[in-house]
Amino acid sequence: MASGEMFYADPTFWVGCSFVVFVGGVVWLKAHKSIAALLDAKSEEIRKQIEEAKSLRDEAETLLHDYQRKQRDAESDAAEILAQAESDAKIMIEAAKTDLALMIDRREKSAANKIKQAEAAAVKEVKAVATEVAIKAATSVLAESLKGKNGKTLVDAAISEVEQKLH
Repeated sequence: MASGEMFYADPTFWVGCSFVVFVGGVVWLKAHKSIAALLDAKSEEIRKQIEEAKSLRDEAETLLHDYQRKQRDAESDAAEILAQAESDAKIMIEAAKTDLALMIDRREKSAANKIKQAEAAAVKEVKAVATEVAIKAATSVLAESLKGKNGKTLVDAAISEVEQKLH
């Protein structure tokens, strides 16, 4: 402040006066109670929000733990299913090997039977051809030997022999 200047000309004086009047008005009107009530209400609202946030966090943690447990259970179930499938596959492979061995054995027996039947048919056919050749050869030999007088004698003897056997 300058030495000749009055105190009320100083802006700091008026700011101080305004502050005193404001605080006095607040106290006189009991606004401090209203302000305190508003601050209390706001702090209560904030406290409720904090409690709700804590509750939501606890619920989220519970859900997280549940889902982690379910994931572990699902992984365990998947591992069991995979192990069972591998076991079933091994059993099926063994069954298929057994079935294949039985089928091969049946086919071998069937082929052996067909070979035996073919051999028997071939032997029968060879015997039939041999018999036919022998008959033709015998016929040819007999025809040659039956020519002339000797043949007539032989035919007459055979006829009389047949007649004796028939009666």
